[in-house]
Amino acid sequence: MGESLTDEVVAQARTGNASAFGVIYQELSPAVLGYLTAKGVDDPEAVTNDVFLAVLPQLGRLRGGVAGLRKFVFTIAHARMVDDTRRTSRRPPSGEYVAELDGRASESAETVALQSIEADRVMALMDRLAADQREVLLLRLVADLPLAQAAQVIGKSGGAVKQLQRRGLIALRKLIEQEKEGQS
Repeated sequence: MGESLTDEVVAQARTGNASAFGVIYQELSPAVLGYLTAKGVDDPEAVTNDVFLAVLPQLGRLRGGVAGLRKFVFTIAHARMVDDTRRTSRRPPSGEYVAELDGRASESAETVALQSIEADRVMALMDRLAADQREVLLLRLVADLPLAQAAQVIGKSGGAVKQLQRRGLIALRKLIEQEKEGQS
């Protein structure tokens, strides 16, 4: 093209002349790209293109020749830079994933299944205990209630709850041992 940016080129661009808009882009895009790069925009090339896509439909209303055009283009560039800064500030910082630093853990399906089987097995064994022993063990170990609260729930003294818990655990241990002997 070789044409430089003049008031005449701006006037032609206002009427929809594509080659005049090409001159505007060639003349101003390096300065817009430099501005956006200096302002730390993440993807200055993409934002530069956005600026000129915003300028194109507004050219018909533009006044002031080259000076008005420059002011208008850099006003849009500044607004796009602010938008980009706001957008990136809302995003959490991204970094490379390092598995060793990831504290999250997900149990395997096998572990979950084994725990479920184990829980089912323990519940089946607890069903073989006396009702009051089973109740105390469920309140103390499963519901994690303190001694006094467990006693209130079943309407017994703290000492009675301690004894029921002790007897229930001993009985549960014997049932587990019997089960192991039966498997051997």
